Amino acid sequence: MSEQREPQEQPEELETGHEAPPGDEDEDAGDVESRLQELEALAEERRDQALRAQAELENQRRRFERELENAHKYAMEKFASEMLEVGDSLEMGLQAARESKDVERIIEGAELTLKNLNRVFEKFGIQAEDPTGERFDPERHQAMSMQEDPDNPPNTVVATMQKGYLLQGRVLRPAMVVVSKAPTSPNIDESA
Repeated sequence: MSEQREPQEQPEELETGHEAPPGDEDEDAGDVESRLQELEALAEERRDQALRAQAELENQRRRFERELENAHKYAMEKFASEMLEVGDSLEMGLQAARESKDVERIIEGAELTLKNLNRVFEKFGIQAEDPTGERFDPERHQAMSMQEDPDNPPNTVVATMQKGYLLQGRVLRPAMVVVSKAPTSPNIDESA
């Protein structure tokens, strides 16, 4: 009788879905290491780009603040430059008045200076306002007094004591005015 030997069972290989031949493990680790280095380099590049963008934004913000500060500081530069001409004209007029007793020349010089001043005002959007005859507007006029005026309806500007000025349509200085009010009726004695 011979004993029959059963074939020995071989240990089963762990199934990984893919059997790597010996030595491939080192290549896989190398690929992972290589990919990790690529990703780290890419992350560093993106970080550098973000830092540069942030620095550029900060530089633009500082430049904008500096330009805004200069705009506020020198906003009146053009106007002031134009007003120098008016000042020069006034000085020449005063000098001429001291040297000459000719009143007509003094008046002519003053008129030219006023014309020059009005030209500068017009250039910069400043307009004088004499509201005599207009309806009183508390946003544009400052009532200095009220007087009875039978010729005008109530709340009409009957006299301008000082002109008002507008800058680009906005009140720079209100006109000082006298405003009409309704005449008071005389007391009638009804017992008479």
